[in-house]
Amino acid sequence: MLICGLKFTHDGAIALVKDNKLLFSIEVEKIENNPRFSKIIDTNLIVNILEDRGYNVSDVDKFIIDGFGDCAWDQNNKIRNNNEACNGLKFSSDGLNYKIKLAGYNEQKNNENILREKKYTGLMIANKEYNYSSFYHLAGHIMGAYTSSLFSKKEESSYVLVWDGGTYPRLYFFDAKRRKILNLGALFFLYGRIYYVFAHHFEQFKINPEILHDNLSVPGKVMAYIALGKNSEELFKIFSDIYINYFYLMGSTKFFSYESTKFFSHEFKKRIIKDSYKTEDVLCTFHNFIEQLLLKELKSKILKFNSNNRNLCFVGGSALNIKWNSAIRESGLFDKVYVPPFTNDSGSAIGMACCGMKSLYLDWSVFSGPNIIKNKPVPGWIKEKCPINCLAKILYKENEPVVILQGKSELGPRALGNRSIVAPAITHKMKDILNNIKRREGYRPISPICKEDRAKYIFDPGLKDPYMLFNHQVKKEWKNKIPAVIHLDGTARLQTVNKKENKNIYKLLDEYEKLSGIPVLCNTSANYLGKGFFPDIKSATKWGMVNYVWSDGYLYIKKDKVDIKNYLTI
Repeated sequence: MLICGLKFTHDGAIALVKDNKLLFSIEVEKIENNPRFSKIIDTNLIVNILEDRGYNVSDVDKFIIDGFGDCAWDQNNKIRNNNEACNGLKFSSDGLNYKIKLAGYNEQKNNENILREKKYTGLMIANKEYNYSSFYHLAGHIMGAYTSSLFSKKEESSYVLVWDGGTYPRLYFFDAKRRKILNLGALFFLYGRIYYVFAHHFEQFKINPEILHDNLSVPGKVMAYIALGKNSEELFKIFSDIYINYFYLMGSTKFFSYESTKFFSHEFKKRIIKDSYKTEDVLCTFHNFIEQLLLKELKSKILKFNSNNRNLCFVGGSALNIKWNSAIRESGLFDKVYVPPFTNDSGSAIGMACCGMKSLYLDWSVFSGPNIIKNKPVPGWIKEKCPINCLAKILYKENEPVVILQGKSELGPRALGNRSIVAPAITHKMKDILNNIKRREGYRPISPICKEDRAKYIFDPGLKDPYMLFNHQVKKEWKNKIPAVIHLDGTARLQTVNKKENKNIYKLLDEYEKLSGIPVLCNTSANYLGKGFFPDIKSATKWGMVNYVWSDGYLYIKKDKVDIKNYLTI
């Protein structure tokens, strides 16, 4: 069976699954340098993406659309009930506008079957009407996470923790033998978006807090920024008091999503109005408060359920928080913790297709996005053959960043070697150079990419982490050798790689180690500011912020080279 999963709203994507094999998942932001988090606006895009990969719309046996539709706010800037506000979708096709029904965001009762399929008609694609199904948005998160995990391949049961911006953290138990999902309830009643809505009330991330606004790029910045701060016991007590009095005792019935996050923020600001706390200390303490609450309530819920299972899938936008991921993994509550690389809504189209599969196991690769387009560079660049060992020599001798574009792009928001900028990590200045090249704040970290078989000697714990979703400490004897990838708090967001996962990147690291003795490089995404990954050679050379672009055995060299050191003065 050929199933097409669709996510129309932010992080729009089109995924195609044949039986239980993922053929591709194309996120809208990763084509034509589209803005991050782009939506599907016109269904003709579905036609184009299918045809570009050798399929027709008529080949699809089943369309399944994510239940998260167009949210709507009333005149008083209040969001309606999630399910009511999100179960409709407006789109265009061939210049005409349409509206269809969707399943909604999440189930309304704990005993409701979250995998309840809702069937509709009215999906217009190229002047033809198609039947379609829709599942709850959270069902897509659950199925995308579990079916892509090794737990599913081994037919093991697992807990699934779902937490994204539009809901509070919910714990489920995926019973593999009975093929059922049990809803174990909410851990606590704080929506995921509180992490960045709260930050909007302080100078570093300030917007008008009265305006409802989802800036999906902010959470990652906050997570990096808190490394500048210190935890405060006084502030922690204030957070605890607000939570206990207004959220723990009253539950979720008092507020809607945005109203609750705004109330929490306003109440906190009232209580510190006479004090002068540093923003970085406030946000650091808030992060730690949420982290401790998460661990405490997760432990309580698991003990109450009383299962011997020690597997966990963590999914949703909040699972991009590597510090929370690491805290859960280090808590001792679980033997194995899995976070998919497409944990945010970039994986929702995949999750929808998985909801329609008969199998509980998805055969997939993280490199299932669009193929690199091998067009010509802009004028001013020369092209020459360059095998991997030559590329390693350039990195070693020139000590400059290189854009790498190869094969199919990564799923999800992390560049893992196919749409990356790599660079030597041997000086702290390289971190500043890369942040300035990308026009990012100086406190933002640069991630290390390391050979999997060498990681345990350099990092602690140094476990296999191919998707860059957990924190590691850099061992003392390596801190002076790779300073560019050490964050302000001493941590590193490690990505490990082996020969099977990415043979070119592994070979590059291997060749670079032979020259330098260091099996680590800097790795950050290759893209325009606020856009998805570079889709082609032309885009990377037009961007032109580095002197070298490598793609599938060829090196593109800028004729009039920029002096990389100049980026230290930006």
